[in-house]
Amino acid sequence: MFKKILVTGGAGFIGSNFLEYMVPRYPGIVFINFDKLTRSADPGNLEAVEGRPNYLFIRGDIADRDTVEWVIGEGIDAVVNFAAEYHEDRSMSFSGGFVMTDVVGCFNLLEAAQKFKVKRFLQVSTAEVYGSPIEEEYFGESALPDPGSRGLAAKAAADCLARAYHRSCGMHVCISRCTNNYGPYQHREKFIPAVVYRALRDEPVPIMGDGRQVRDWIYVRDHCRALELLLFKGRPGRIYNIAAEEERTNLELAGTILHILGKSSSLLNFVPGLSGYQGRCAVRPDRIKKELGWKQVHVLEVA
Repeated sequence: MFKKILVTGGAGFIGSNFLEYMVPRYPGIVFINFDKLTRSADPGNLEAVEGRPNYLFIRGDIADRDTVEWVIGEGIDAVVNFAAEYHEDRSMSFSGGFVMTDVVGCFNLLEAAQKFKVKRFLQVSTAEVYGSPIEEEYFGESALPDPGSRGLAAKAAADCLARAYHRSCGMHVCISRCTNNYGPYQHREKFIPAVVYRALRDEPVPIMGDGRQVRDWIYVRDHCRALELLLFKGRPGRIYNIAAEEERTNLELAGTILHILGKSSSLLNFVPGLSGYQGRCAVRPDRIKKELGWKQVHVLEVA
């Protein structure tokens, strides 16, 4: 079906795992990694696919419309858009870069995809755009976004743009909204790597607020398998939630990691919470399970 797939933000955590999974799996498809190489990206993540004949890296910014048109105009059949700036803590104090990457960048990709008749466009989003559900409830795909930060608002705006191109232009667009990932290549500032890194050095482990925020944790390769299904089999115009249904409080998960590492809970350091920080992120992945038969393989074990 596809000869060339453009993967934006492919040097980031999830994007690099996706490429490492897909490139050897589909040797007949050329995967083009288009990445600005910001602080969250690491070209070293892709050593396993560098040198393969079906992998190519181009350094560039999706906010640069001319470059985006040039790349997509070179016979791209599908776009998988990972490129985003929506780190929750940073978005509380700065919003300009988030708008340029998440909104303007996504707009540039969609415009070029429409112009050059790209067959598929997969917008990789986040379940955090839904906001926090009422206790014990879960968001389905029909729920309206209710982002609690400017960064997440920019991400939600990109999702709306993507869906609008399906409705107004007939473009084959799918949107994925996944819960928290963990796994190889994750940036050290993220929750699980940060706890491990600090604990191994006997440094204080910061826990925001009372630590009772709830997150659903999915192994990144299970997420990549879900994206593979959406890319090839997702229905146009659909939003698909992706979740492992492995909910843990931050405090519980940090305590488990400390226990596994043989470290004392006295390392836990409670710090003031941020305004707009979500208390719980919880969605149901019913659609992707029922329509496409996806299910998780890895389980987040608790000692």
